[in-house]
Amino acid sequence: MCGIAGRLNLDASQPIRENSLRRMTAVLRHRGPDDEGVWMNGSVGLGSRRLAIIDLSHRGHMPMTNEDGSLRIVLNGEIYNFQALRADLQRKGHTFRSDSDTETILHLYEEEGVECLQHLRGMFAFALWDARRRVLLLARDRLGEKPLYYFQNSAVFLFSSEPKAILQDPNVRAEADPGVIHNFLTYGYAPGADSAFHGIHKLPPAHYLLVQDGQVNVHRYWSLRYTPKRQGSEAELGEELLDLLTESVRLRLVSDVPLGAFLSGGIDSSVIVALMRRLTSGRIQTFSVGFERLEYDERAYARQVAERFATDHHELVVKPDAASLLSRLVWHYNEPFADPSALPSFSLCESAREFVTVALNGDGGDEAFLGYDRYLAAHLAGWYDRIPSPLRRGLARGVGALPQGAPKSLVYRLRRFTEALALPPQRRYAQWMTYFANSQKDSLYTPEFAAQVGPMDSLSLLEAAYKASDAPNFLEASAHADVQLYLPDDLLVKMDIASMAHSLEVRAPFLDHKVVEFAASLPPTLKLRKLTRKYLLKKIMNGVLPEGIIRRKKMGFAVPIHHWFRDELWEMACDLLMDQRARQRGYFRPEVVRRYLDEHRTGKAYHHFRLWNLLMLELWHRMFIDQSCPIAPPCQRSAPDSRVGPLKYGRSTGTIAT
Repeated sequence: MCGIAGRLNLDASQPIRENSLRRMTAVLRHRGPDDEGVWMNGSVGLGSRRLAIIDLSHRGHMPMTNEDGSLRIVLNGEIYNFQALRADLQRKGHTFRSDSDTETILHLYEEEGVECLQHLRGMFAFALWDARRRVLLLARDRLGEKPLYYFQNSAVFLFSSEPKAILQDPNVRAEADPGVIHNFLTYGYAPGADSAFHGIHKLPPAHYLLVQDGQVNVHRYWSLRYTPKRQGSEAELGEELLDLLTESVRLRLVSDVPLGAFLSGGIDSSVIVALMRRLTSGRIQTFSVGFERLEYDERAYARQVAERFATDHHELVVKPDAASLLSRLVWHYNEPFADPSALPSFSLCESAREFVTVALNGDGGDEAFLGYDRYLAAHLAGWYDRIPSPLRRGLARGVGALPQGAPKSLVYRLRRFTEALALPPQRRYAQWMTYFANSQKDSLYTPEFAAQVGPMDSLSLLEAAYKASDAPNFLEASAHADVQLYLPDDLLVKMDIASMAHSLEVRAPFLDHKVVEFAASLPPTLKLRKLTRKYLLKKIMNGVLPEGIIRRKKMGFAVPIHHWFRDELWEMACDLLMDQRARQRGYFRPEVVRRYLDEHRTGKAYHHFRLWNLLMLELWHRMFIDQSCPIAPPCQRSAPDSRVGPLKYGRSTGTIAT
């Protein structure tokens, strides 16, 4: 696992200067503290910061070359099937100098060119320079676990694992992109191929990019398909699923450094821990995070799983010590990022790094097996649409007359569900997962900012994702839309940044492309049956996981920010969102922002997600746009009282021990 960066001067007579690469790699040190490497040859240069996971010797040093020096590569990620690929390449006569997975890509490229991507099973972003053809190849894994950004003008092509490295080039200005900010306000993250920095782009998942003769061309090499559907009995398909998941976990247990797992007490992470225990008799370190408010705290469920599988369990309690942590979040996340669960994820990774260098998690299980509440809501909405119109109107009036209800309450969920029912299915789904509706943005924007944005509809990105899917029904099309947007641009960004900020590698067995393809090929009734989500996944875990874990209601990784904005975050939010600097940006009408703050504080309305969105945008602006990207994080550690613990869960006695 690493941070990578590079530069290609489009005028071949202009040589790369070493200090330009060193500046880029220096700002990525957190992604790879074990080794630094740069290589330059005329107008091209590659740089790497390495976190040593496989082959801890100097032979794993990057940039790495092939036998004759015609290829150079830097890799961020892991190729889980590299040992099988290596054996096949050795049979074809290739000689290896290291035991690393990086070298496997070099020899595979020698054999097959860009078609080598079809054989890679893992999470990766890499850059490969082909000196014979004078071609720079950039590639990213199928689901988007590892990031890759790039910038081009008439003189230079730059790339890196994070935008802040590209911003170290004095010719790249840190300018906000109004269109991306407009999209961010809808989704809470920067969706699609454009970053929040004008001119800096993201290579999409499952794509590769070629730079040759000054031309940049981007190509897709993989697409997820939901047809045709697999045939077979429920028992046969369940056995095949269990075999695939077991293999996926086994591949991700290969490591030359200490390894553990994140354990929420939900079905996905519990499955991973159960399979880890099946595959190893050694110590398993597990880590969970919780909150002081019980309705947001899942630690009791995680303890049940830890006890069942005799893990060394550690707990972390996150408190709203925003002043000590938010500036670190903003610096590490590079772009404005408003998923509140980034906060506990960041703290959890920091805690886990004290014990392990690699952790497995359950990311991807919800998208693969229809686990989100909104999938169930879409399923129920399909039944609702069959009810005669007079009854639907009466039901909507009845729910609308109910008191507002606190977040996570049944009344709150009912109101949120019914308010969207009058919309077409795709817009309905969007309303359940977005921060600002179009009408809310219309009232929030100043005329000047509205003119900058123009008629652009942020929801067109979601509609395009639906259009790109071959799923035969709306539920699976919604899951595929999430695989194209929400998964790579929110969830995987959240975990990549939170983990790499602390030099921790996180591996997600559910995101193995063979597992994802198998899940997509299942009949939808094996994923969502009546009101049971993840039906087949739960079925194969009967008798393996505690019954209470399989049957429990999904909680989700929620954060009590609606409480925080009434108490601990109130003063900070007012100071930042209402001061002169924020007003001078000219984005938002101050009176509307003030109304959000006041209505939330008094309980008249719940604006916590919108306020968090606005707060993270303002903090990002101050750090990256106003200060032109500092080279180092604001501070290295959270304040001491930002967490309690960790607590250790005794393996043999099952007791909590400090």
